[in-house]
Amino acid sequence: MDETSIPRLATGVRLRHDAARGRWVVLAPERVVVPDETAVDVLRRVDGAASVTAIVDALAGEYDAPAEQIRRDVLELLVDLEQRGLIAV
Repeated sequence: MDETSIPRLATGVRLRHDAARGRWVVLAPERVVVPDETAVDVLRRVDGAASVTAIVDALAGEYDAPAEQIRRDVLELLVDLEQRGLIAV
């Protein structure tokens, strides 16, 4: 995965807000993952249309933070999620 990649949630994976618990969860076959707030901000932008660069630019603008730092963090998160079968490119 690199900056030009266009990530999407893997087949059968959904990001949902669990109203009963007041938190976001990633639902995957036979498992539930509870992402932290930063991961939720990234996952809400993983739509199969936005590139990693577009996701980074949106986050950098929203948080008024250096894009390079966000890029490293986003790529690290997405690679981890891809290895766990939750993200596809």
